[in-house]
Amino acid sequence: MRVAIVHEWFVDYSGSEKVLEQILNIYPEADLYALVDFLPNDLRWFIKNKKVYTSFIQNLPFAKSKFRHYLPLFSLAIEQLDLGKYDIVISNNHCVAKNVITNPDQLHISYVHSPIRYAWDKQNQYLKESNLDKGIKGFITKLILQYARINDIRGVNGVDEFICNSHYISRRIWKNYKRKAKVIYPPVDIDTFQLNEKKEDYYFTASRMVPYKRMDLIVEAFQYLPDKKLVVIGDGPEFPKVKQKAGKNVELLGFKSTDVLKKYMSQAKAFIFAAEEDFGIIPVEAQACGTPVIAYGKGGALETIINNETGLFFYEQSVEAIVSAVKLFERESSKFIPKNIRLNSEKFSVKRFQTEFKDYVDSIINKYLLKED
Repeated sequence: MRVAIVHEWFVDYSGSEKVLEQILNIYPEADLYALVDFLPNDLRWFIKNKKVYTSFIQNLPFAKSKFRHYLPLFSLAIEQLDLGKYDIVISNNHCVAKNVITNPDQLHISYVHSPIRYAWDKQNQYLKESNLDKGIKGFITKLILQYARINDIRGVNGVDEFICNSHYISRRIWKNYKRKAKVIYPPVDIDTFQLNEKKEDYYFTASRMVPYKRMDLIVEAFQYLPDKKLVVIGDGPEFPKVKQKAGKNVELLGFKSTDVLKKYMSQAKAFIFAAEEDFGIIPVEAQACGTPVIAYGKGGALETIINNETGLFFYEQSVEAIVSAVKLFERESSKFIPKNIRLNSEKFSVKRFQTEFKDYVDSIINKYLLKED
């Protein structure tokens, strides 16, 4: 059968691209479609150096650096992609990929990382973090986001079956779309992370420094833990704010290679994670190293971390909550066994994803295209 895979945009290699990579490994003959393709040559390996068929946004002024500014055109652009020759369309969606138009004889399966975060239940948070909750710019932004929600709902009706990355997102899909979604956890390349049972005396965190990751809270918390060391890897717009809150016991390394990140992660006594994520790949990678995770107890973390076995939860995004969690971990650190922590991460392997995804899609093909009950 002829398969098309629709992605929002190709500009880097992060969480949603890792899912697409494995979908493409399952269906290597599939054609790729996206709003834009500005993927550097040194990253094109994960799409097997395939040609990407793009929308008209690809050729708009400043699209390479400012394509996100064309958000009001995203839905229109994705609808113009001509997918009529394919039997199966798989959209890899966190924005508008699912809004592609298909006909009644085509099967459209959408893997949803999240309903548009900044247009639905995360709208107020996004507006405040972007300083767009007031004034004329804020008013215009709210109108644009309302338009995005209307188009988002339009796209729901064109999807035959939804898959999502966690039960947390399944609940959000039901809340916003009133559609059920099959949960298939994303692939985590745990085989590249080695179990290390010898831990050193420091805590570790790593992330792109954007507001919702709450790296500032983690760093500030260690002002109240002066006898504990924290190592931080990551860069981004929040870096100056985070740096201001760093005491002498906090080592800010900025951006580092994956090999350096793996080294620090595998040797840390615990990894600290303060974001509310849809799934959250990096806490699973930490566990693959046998490193326990001290995490904000909301979102996907509740499904990847076993409380008091592979990590500890704190339930408020606050400095006080993180300080209390670290102190609790210090008292109970002997209960966290690296081999058991590693074992938990294996539930999220690449091989498991490939098997579950292909088996589920095959069952849907039988149901829709082969007309089997």
